[in-house]
Amino acid sequence: MTIHSTHPFADPDPDPARRLRGRLGGAVSLWTAGEPEETRGWAGLTVSSLMLAGGEPARLLALVDPDSDLADAVARTGRAVVSLLSWSHRDLAEVFAGQAPAPGGPFRTAAFERTPYGPGLVGATSRALVAVESAVEVGWSSLLTCVIDELEVGDDDAPLLHRRGRYSTVSAPSPG
Repeated sequence: MTIHSTHPFADPDPDPARRLRGRLGGAVSLWTAGEPEETRGWAGLTVSSLMLAGGEPARLLALVDPDSDLADAVARTGRAVVSLLSWSHRDLAEVFAGQAPAPGGPFRTAAFERTPYGPGLVGATSRALVAVESAVEVGWSSLLTCVIDELEVGDDDAPLLHRRGRYSTVSAPSPG
């Protein structure tokens, strides 16, 4: 056995754009979609490449993998539920990112409720119900532009953040 001083899985020719994206960081959200009546068609994906565009109505924009089950479900239904995740959801984030096992499927790893927009994560303090306005291929991703139809914004004492391949959180400051 040989011990190396470098990471054995490090990319010998790293993509500079991907490295920059990792340094941008951001809040971790869970996008879920599917017909409310049929759980078999439910799909979800952890997304941290997203932004909000203010306006009447406001919009959420997200970059998702065009080959993902979520992209298929969103294309089929035209709707999604976007839940902001907390530190307590970090294992769930890994499951929906395809980085952790999910015996029985990812929707068995937490409680979800049926909404007209698809499955909603029970206990998420902030959640948006969105309707897809457009989906455009951008680079290796699909840019979803979604109109926010309903919005719930709650406390985020321990928001789940993602930067440089790792999860972290910050303590929310006291109001006042």
